[in-house]
Amino acid sequence: MSTNNPFEIARQQIDACAQILKLESHVHEFLRNPMFEVHVSFPVRMDDGSTKIFQGFRVQYNDAKGPTKGGIRFHPEETIDTVRALAAWMTWKCALVDLPLGGGKGGVICNAKEMSKAELERLSRGYIRSVYQFIGPDKDVPAPDVYTNPAIMAWMMDEYSKIAGKNKFGVITGKPICLGGSLGRGDATARGGMYTIREAAKVLGLELKGATIAIQGFGNAGNYAASLARDLFGCKIVAVCDSKGGAYCQQGIDHDGVCQFKAETSSVVDCPKTERISNEDLLEMDVDILIPAALENVITEKNAPNIKAKIVAELSNGPTTPEADEILHEKGIHVIPDFLCNAGGVTVSYFEMVQNLYMYAWDEATVHERLDKKMTLAYHSVLKTSKSLGINMRKAAYVVAVQRVVEAMKLRGWV
Repeated sequence: MSTNNPFEIARQQIDACAQILKLESHVHEFLRNPMFEVHVSFPVRMDDGSTKIFQGFRVQYNDAKGPTKGGIRFHPEETIDTVRALAAWMTWKCALVDLPLGGGKGGVICNAKEMSKAELERLSRGYIRSVYQFIGPDKDVPAPDVYTNPAIMAWMMDEYSKIAGKNKFGVITGKPICLGGSLGRGDATARGGMYTIREAAKVLGLELKGATIAIQGFGNAGNYAASLARDLFGCKIVAVCDSKGGAYCQQGIDHDGVCQFKAETSSVVDCPKTERISNEDLLEMDVDILIPAALENVITEKNAPNIKAKIVAELSNGPTTPEADEILHEKGIHVIPDFLCNAGGVTVSYFEMVQNLYMYAWDEATVHERLDKKMTLAYHSVLKTSKSLGINMRKAAYVVAVQRVVEAMKLRGWV
């Protein structure tokens, strides 16, 4: 049954996995709910002298494998169910790439776009004061997410350190480089996705040099995906789009040119030497690789029969509905599921935690090498499970991840 509630979707995915794994009922029930969540209200002094009360959340879904890890969102439509779902997905994502971490997520209901820099700083510090006792380098480590960034992470780390009475750089990841951030974090999500695309191409016998790619979404992940696919593999990006529409060029889009055009006009639409296309048309283009890198639920049972790509690499969270998943699987389209494809971000965030812990920074080549190893091992563990059980890649990814979490819970004597 279809639902728009992200936490119900997350639970449906767990239910399906529990059936495949034949989990005991008490283990299944434990995995359907977060272990801990906190709701906070805190005051922030606004620039006009008024005081506004903000609502926030932090969810620690499961910490059987280690401290929880996950971003903080500043969004006007943030809900506790969204945060619960994202915390659940972070749990499986960390387990899938075999990190010694659990899954968490946080959020504040606010419109960051309408707030000044000073108001955002006071909001960030206020949130940390509210959740201070529930987070820490060995308990729960936040990171940037929607409408948060390295500058906000720096304020949060500083506030936590002030309360602790000592520097605690490891409490937050995604920090500026000079405050313990990691080299290679900026493009980590897209780069990790590229490593999984490379492995999938080997399995399918697809030559990546000259392979055509369409990218739905030209934000941070989509932009990096375009440049990395070109620079690492010699792929040809033939279509990109944003919320206003898309741009198409059969000979290949000039990445630098489209970036400059978007910076000047705030959209890729009508970029020189391209044709205008719709977001819907982009998804159904006859390309080798389709990269959804924007919104959730864009590939549905309605358009899935028209998808022509050989590989669908999900850089965004939840772009494919469960019904569409089955259709793509039946069509023989190779889907690299979101919490495998986009796990590069949390992997390099984990590397940042490690570097903070022993106060030694790695060079960028080391970060890339270790990210490559993690993503490649994760991809092949999912592929092997998919083939051995005769299930699609997403279900296989869940099986691998949930098995690892359940094993940790059983070894700890929880269940």
